[in-house]
Amino acid sequence: MKIIGFVYQEKRSDIPCQPSGSKGEWEMVLKADSCLLNGRKPFFLPDWSQEVGYTPCLILRVSRLGKEIAPKFANRYYDAVAYGADFTATDILREAQAAGRPWTRAMAFDYSLAIGEFKVESSGLKEAGELNDERYSGYVLTPAKAIAEASKLMTIRQGDLIVIQAHEKPKPVHKEDIIRVEENGKELLYCKIK
Repeated sequence: MKIIGFVYQEKRSDIPCQPSGSKGEWEMVLKADSCLLNGRKPFFLPDWSQEVGYTPCLILRVSRLGKEIAPKFANRYYDAVAYGADFTATDILREAQAAGRPWTRAMAFDYSLAIGEFKVESSGLKEAGELNDERYSGYVLTPAKAIAEASKLMTIRQGDLIVIQAHEKPKPVHKEDIIRVEENGKELLYCKIK
């Protein structure tokens, strides 16, 4: 199983090709399956970082094998969606970005991705137009675009997860904080910080 993340990166002055008016861009990050934190388990702040934050995210569960998928066919390649919290050691990330090093240590450590209950969206995924509506305007990519981008670089397989961060900076977390997502009175994500 692969975990393919699309994360938010603020606009940088050293990248000349960004469109004018752009607030930021996305970057792709791979995570190991040991990053998953599910079943209402708590997130323990790592002792090797002094500043940890989280970004809300949308998680797609890949349902079939695919390579170089066009966005208009992306709805055929996932069968469920969950909400999550993608944790980042923001102090380590700043150091890595400044030095031009990979972000792995800051973003792909054990239990750095809290994942809620998957909702099967069999009816909602029948029309490709559903993938580009306003529900996804707060994320760095729509599900259709994320699947297309991921499958350009690597084959996606059943069981892979695609993580799409919200288009915002990580929010700081502290001990005893609780991250919760509810929809229509049903709890979809719960994670306590310890």
